[in-house]
Amino acid sequence: MKYLVALLALAGLGVSVMGLLIHNMDPAKAPPCAVSEHWDCGSVNHSRFSVFPPRTFDEAPGKVHIPVATVGIVAYAVIAVLALMERWWLVFETAQLGFMCASFLSYLEAFVMEKWCIYCVWSWGIMTTILLLTIGWLVYRRRGGRIAWQK
Repeated sequence: MKYLVALLALAGLGVSVMGLLIHNMDPAKAPPCAVSEHWDCGSVNHSRFSVFPPRTFDEAPGKVHIPVATVGIVAYAVIAVLALMERWWLVFETAQLGFMCASFLSYLEAFVMEKWCIYCVWSWGIMTTILLLTIGWLVYRRRGGRIAWQK
């Protein structure tokens, strides 16, 4: 199980790196993931929500912002290391936090920006899978290694 979660975390790290590359790309260039008017990674990754904390409209120059993709890279790296160390409760807590952040960003994409980023959707799916696998593994271990229908 630890290798599966670590492999998923590495896949998420790769997706976050691709999102960071789009974030750092010149906004005038069309990114390779600009598929349609509703699927456009460039506009999502250059929006005011693509950094933490989000940019405000009357912001003073010089304020430091961290790209959300960088936060994702760090989170996936931490999950991979914790999974390999078999610290399942910490993997669960980190995956839970990552899932909440990814879900909030998906909410912003769907209802505020009304545009989707394929890398963000992939990241949300990977984080959801890691969270569900971790929950399943914790329940399995709590039951003493037995599945519900086993006696």
